[in-house]
Amino acid sequence: MQVTGGKLLLVLAVGLALTACDRTSEPRLLNTVSSTQGPDEFAILPNKPLEQPENFTDLPPPRPGGRNRVDATPVEDAVAALGGRPSALNAGGIPSSDAGLVRAASRYGVERGIRQQLAAEDLAFRRRNDGRILERLFNVNVYFRAYERQSLDKYAELERFRRLGVRTPAAPPASQTLE
Repeated sequence: MQVTGGKLLLVLAVGLALTACDRTSEPRLLNTVSSTQGPDEFAILPNKPLEQPENFTDLPPPRPGGRNRVDATPVEDAVAALGGRPSALNAGGIPSSDAGLVRAASRYGVERGIRQQLAAEDLAFRRRNDGRILERLFNVNVYFRAYERQSLDKYAELERFRRLGVRTPAAPPASQTLE
């Protein structure tokens, strides 16, 4: 049986079309997956420096599976760097200093299940904007094109604020040309 170039091309085209139509996995608009098998440099967190306690008898007894005193705590460290109290995070509740913020944010009510609803809407949006067949096949980044309608033109907004009389001290002076 002799295979002609046309038949081979047809078989390859059908195979390409079938693999490009696969929608079993969640769509990825921003393709940041590495093609190498190397380590993930963002997963490596340095330990805190070792400290010698003033009195070894005051140390708590070791707990299997518990936290090590030199383990990295990036969330607590970020809260402390921004002027917050990391101890309020461990309490499991809302710090009393943030009660006014929580009241203001929930003044129109709190919708139950909002996270699940937003996750479902986001999945539907990403499926609608997952890219064309060849973009999916070659892992082309379609993130910026998908969210283009939702992006903000910073220069147009700056001009709009200036027309309204809003002070914009961090922006360039109005005499400079905006590009």
